[in-house]
Amino acid sequence: MKISTTLLLLLTVLFFSSCEKTVDFKLSVQEPKLVVEATIENGQAPFVYLSRSIEYFSSVSYDILANSSVSGAEIYVSDGTRTHKLKEYSILTPTGSNFFYYTNDPATPATAITGQLNSNYTLRITSNGKEYTASTRIPGITRQIDSVYWKPAPAGNPAEKVVLMVKATDPAGFGDYIRYFTKQNRDPFYPGLNSVYDDQIIDGTTYEVQVERGIPRTGSIPENYSFFNRGDTVTLKLANIDKATYDFWRTMEFTYASVGNPFSSPTKVISNVTGGALGYFGGYAAQYRTIIIPR
Repeated sequence: MKISTTLLLLLTVLFFSSCEKTVDFKLSVQEPKLVVEATIENGQAPFVYLSRSIEYFSSVSYDILANSSVSGAEIYVSDGTRTHKLKEYSILTPTGSNFFYYTNDPATPATAITGQLNSNYTLRITSNGKEYTASTRIPGITRQIDSVYWKPAPAGNPAEKVVLMVKATDPAGFGDYIRYFTKQNRDPFYPGLNSVYDDQIIDGTTYEVQVERGIPRTGSIPENYSFFNRGDTVTLKLANIDKATYDFWRTMEFTYASVGNPFSSPTKVISNVTGGALGYFGGYAAQYRTIIIPR
């Protein structure tokens, strides 16, 4: 009886293994969507970059990304009193493609928009016969930077590495959202890998925390990426943002971190642009602090 049971189990395994077959998934081809990256900062003109989405499994190259830039759109920004039509500009890339962006038109200075604290803005885009809209707010600067300083990196790291620290104060009352960027020497400003935070834990307190170095998301994460070097000139950009901007980057950065992880949960990136476009329109209430780290 025992032998018969074992034989039956073996035959069952062989039967089911012989039934295995390769399953091919045929994904439907999706029409490219408009991707909006639009920002307005206190003291700065609005900046809008438009591109077209590419298929998930498409090969990605510099030329493909450059050629996805969208030209010929009509873009308007309003502060509720004035409405300004943005002008299209182009930059020739090293590969010969054009990179298009939109900002204030100097030919119509009377309606030009400059970001102001505690102000609301709307965005309207017409491209290829379709209209897209979004709204954002530049809040007040409530998360105050008290000081920026450095200290040696923990034991086990190279001697030239240092940790950048910030001491900041959060006002009492929930609903304070921030995004941060760092600039290392002559590099551009880059956001941290996790660049957005709320005040659920630190509400109404003065706190000190490490500021990880911002890095471009165009390649692998370098070793010791979070540290700065002795001799660096570092500028911290800390910006209060509204809830919609926070939600966009919170979900976008979770998606960045999940790429290639088979155990991660799928995430929908939350956009504040209507009309079927991807991306966001975000307002930034920015403050800056610079520190020179001695050698």
